[in-house]
Amino acid sequence: MADPKGFLTTPRATPVRRPVDVRILDWKEVYEPQEFSALQKQAGRCMDCGIPFCHQGCPLGNLIPEWNDLIWRGETREAIDRLHATNNFPEFTGRLCPAPCETACVVAINADAVTIKQVELRTIEEAFANGSVKPLPSERLTGKTVAVIGSGPAGLAAAQQLTRAGHTVAVYERGEKPGGLLRYGIPEFKMEKSIVDRRIAQMEAEGTRFRSGINVGVDITGSELRTKYDAIVIAVGATNWRDIKAPGREFKGIYQAMEYLPWGNKQGLNELNEAPPIDAKGKHVVILGGGDTGADCLGTAIRQGAASVTQLEIMPRPTQERPTSQPWPTYPMIYRVSSAHEEAGERLFAVSTEEFLGNPDGTLRAIKLVETELVNGKFEKVAGSEREIPADLVFLAMGFVGPEKSEFLAQLEVAFDDRGNIARDGSYATNIEGVFVAGDAGRGQSLIVWAIAEGRSAAAAVDEFLVGQTQLPSPIEPTARPMMV
Repeated sequence: MADPKGFLTTPRATPVRRPVDVRILDWKEVYEPQEFSALQKQAGRCMDCGIPFCHQGCPLGNLIPEWNDLIWRGETREAIDRLHATNNFPEFTGRLCPAPCETACVVAINADAVTIKQVELRTIEEAFANGSVKPLPSERLTGKTVAVIGSGPAGLAAAQQLTRAGHTVAVYERGEKPGGLLRYGIPEFKMEKSIVDRRIAQMEAEGTRFRSGINVGVDITGSELRTKYDAIVIAVGATNWRDIKAPGREFKGIYQAMEYLPWGNKQGLNELNEAPPIDAKGKHVVILGGGDTGADCLGTAIRQGAASVTQLEIMPRPTQERPTSQPWPTYPMIYRVSSAHEEAGERLFAVSTEEFLGNPDGTLRAIKLVETELVNGKFEKVAGSEREIPADLVFLAMGFVGPEKSEFLAQLEVAFDDRGNIARDGSYATNIEGVFVAGDAGRGQSLIVWAIAEGRSAAAAVDEFLVGQTQLPSPIEPTARPMMV
């Protein structure tokens, strides 16, 4: 156990965010540095419970009490070994995961949870700073080859595990650089892309090969991949975005979030020679969707200099206390405020888009809204509540409904389940021998921590398929659903 009285004597404290009027002038991460001694006190709040429910909250099974204790003692090199034992990329999860481990923390039954996420992040940052993160190439090669399609967190986790098992792994990415949504969907102010680059560099030093700018299914076919590689891991994510059918959808100025966010990242990295093609500067912006992707659009629009930003959510505003229907240790739907929400803009709850209103030239000018209420599980309009708000740009951030039905998947002839995801069995295997699927492509839209856990688990299944046995850890098994061709 760390500090036996830590959870009683030390209040929860998270890193301080930079002042709003300062941070909106740049694209850098929003947090100020935290003294390591302050972090140690936070780690000392861990009770080292007899039954650590934080393990249940984390799909990776992170050994949270162990590395909390090591950080409290100042044993940073040992701490990163325990953290890396279950998580390939704690620098990603420490920034981007909503921390279901914290809502399952035993301290959180009647007090504030341990700052598990921050201890995790600082542990890996200390490790990079002191040189503890080194390439771990395999001592021998198996002679087996694997293609990983997609370089998001699931694909990267699978690739790193399989490379370390001795297989020759090539990661295919249709974007200019590897990283998937980590690079093109997550704004720079939430995670600077140098964080992705340094991990990619480690993987390359271990032997993983990256093939960026290749649209699998077009530049190389599914049959060619099956001929060239002994196994294929599909980790293309759930990028088939949800749209809206309201009248006026055809007006110019309505974009999907993932049509917008990559340009914001390029702008933040000074990779553009001119203004981005989708630019919120001086415009009234409306975001449909109250989740993380909507908040990412919000922060991006603020940094581009939007005249106003309004974020809409069809659900009622959540309470600030845990609902009785979502008791500890489940993850509660409570009212949360991201860094972007602190910066500017208005959040409207329990509203629905009735119509997009346009100008004679076909450009967007406003949105017609109506208030809603939940009646017997259905959204009903509130009579007489219609109103208009100005909108030059609208970003749709309403989630995703599975993987794109691409030429590549058609060429492989993989089956889909009843939810439109790629079907797989309990070993992450599709209906095509030697073809596996991990992450959102098989699970559906989910959290980064689930993607990494599935990537690790799928790697273990592929390793066993290739050589007949495996020593790779497998954190989770997928929920198999009926295959529908």
